[in-house]
Amino acid sequence: MTFTDTTRERAREIIARYPADRSRSALLPLLHLVQAEEGYVSPAGVAFCAEVLGLNKAQVGAVATFYTMYKRKPTGDFLVSVCTNTMCNVLGGQEVYDTLSEHLGVGHDETTADGTITLEHAECLAACDYGPVMTVNYDFFDGVDASTAVGVVDELRAGGRPMPTRGARLCTLKEMAVQLAGFADERDGAVADGGPGEPTLRGLRLAQQHGVSVPGFDPNTPIRSKAEADKAAAEAKAKAEAAKPAPVEATTAPVKGGDGASAPTGVAEPVKPEAAAGSTAPDVKAPDDKSPQVRTAETRQPDASTAVPDAPGTKVPTDGTGTAPAAADARSAEAAGVAANAPAGDGKPAGDEAGAQERNLTEAKAGTDADGAGPADASETGAQK
Repeated sequence: MTFTDTTRERAREIIARYPADRSRSALLPLLHLVQAEEGYVSPAGVAFCAEVLGLNKAQVGAVATFYTMYKRKPTGDFLVSVCTNTMCNVLGGQEVYDTLSEHLGVGHDETTADGTITLEHAECLAACDYGPVMTVNYDFFDGVDASTAVGVVDELRAGGRPMPTRGARLCTLKEMAVQLAGFADERDGAVADGGPGEPTLRGLRLAQQHGVSVPGFDPNTPIRSKAEADKAAAEAKAKAEAAKPAPVEATTAPVKGGDGASAPTGVAEPVKPEAAAGSTAPDVKAPDDKSPQVRTAETRQPDASTAVPDAPGTKVPTDGTGTAPAAADARSAEAAGVAANAPAGDGKPAGDEAGAQERNLTEAKAGTDADGAGPADASETGAQK
């Protein structure tokens, strides 16, 4: 499928929202965008996302199959989701789903013959205080029962748009996907409809009734602009820098001669601040500049010949008698593991060896191996190799 110029323009706008080296973060809204045009994420939609982001299709497909909001087959104009999890189930959610399934003649993740409604049961819609609930294109219908749910779907199939209990007026799944991609609802007055439910406001009502409020809270506090926030952050950083203590200058001590007397030349060597203060603690390098993997390896099995028992982040294991085990070169082992397992880049998954693939394709096309064996023998030879 060739996507429209509008979709391609919107894709560029979505990608521009992210830093240049983080463009793959735009994948989620891009998947909603292609779903807005086709009604589901098709193989062509996966290829489109991979093309504009410079990824391979496997990487895009892995994300598209992980999230349930991305549909992998054509979906109706209205996605009706009925919660059948514990709370809603106890309150009658399963009965609502079973009634709709029988009334519409479809099961889970199936679409009516007219292409209007796709039915699904949802594990949880995060509205237990309104149960049993169902959503139509993710807008809530609270406290439903079998008869009210049937009334909603019948009105949808007749071309109507029943008003959700909470939220804006209904739109089609494709229109909803455009909004999920990050674009405003262009319908006049659409977002002015609806309102919060009473259970949502219950906490506010109790706070007003009992005079509970946040100390020092001013609801009229203006929200700072980005420029004002950046300026305040810069001032705070400058203030913190100014409050830092001045660095301690190294002091010097005379160098002792072989007889314990001061060297006649008066040559001096620097003395560390800890030594000047009379500390006898060993000079242990802080572990914070090491990678987490190195710190973990050294903590589990440090090199007993160099590890300091009380060094930060390091603990030398013992055999129960207080004796440290034999030295273990944890860093060498880690380096060998890193060298043998090169990280995968965005363009090629780990283990994707082009040479092996080309060799296998060449042998498959030839139909025989280098010894003239047939396809069956070639398979055996390949397995032995």
